[in-house]
Amino acid sequence: QVQLVESGGGLVQPGGSLRLSCVVSGNFFAINAMGWYRQAPGKQRELVAIVHSGSSTNYTDAVKGRFTISRDNAKNTVFMQMDSLKAEDTAVYYCNAVVGVQTVTSHEYRDYWGQGTQVTVSS
Repeated sequence: QVQLVESGGGLVQPGGSLRLSCVVSGNFFAINAMGWYRQAPGKQRELVAIVHSGSSTNYTDAVKGRFTISRDNAKNTVFMQMDSLKAEDTAVYYCNAVVGVQTVTSHEYRDYWGQGTQVTVSS
């Protein structure tokens, strides 16, 4: 099947930076949209940023101007550079990708999720 593995989370002071990475592996023939979501304690999971197959991007207002999403299609990887981090950015960050997979009967595009990586912003 398909696996997504995130890395790059950790503890950082306010104003600091982190770079998250997510690698897609397994059996698939294409990756369309890739994105990052986050979930803070006691809150719903929310979309942070998405990069489409055509390279257009979208960001939630809370991170505009501070976070940058990008992708390397040759490496099946999506990145998110996070600058000027704030305490309210503290959350578990999840990678998401829409992946084309072949079954015994059809080709389908399905959503896949990583296990999450913890980002903690604290002084």
